[in-house]
Amino acid sequence: MSIQPEITQRDLRNRSREIMDAIQGGQSFTVTRDGHPIGQLVPLRRRRRFVPRQEFTAMSRSAPGIDLDTFRADQAATAETYPDDPYVR
Repeated sequence: MSIQPEITQRDLRNRSREIMDAIQGGQSFTVTRDGHPIGQLVPLRRRRRFVPRQEFTAMSRSAPGIDLDTFRADQAATAETYPDDPYVR
């Protein structure tokens, strides 16, 4: 685990563009006031929208097998066969 560099409140104010660029690049910071840590600036995780084919293939190989009969029985047991009509009063 790497140690986050400390920046002062004044540094944050005066060098905000530089610091925000560093955060966007994956750097984290601990913000201090009067020598005491008061907060952390960390990059947000971005969700991937695409999984490469090789990664999907590797994940699929290690996935557990599914017994179709058991799966269908579970579906039948939990699904409503005749859902109530929401308009009947």
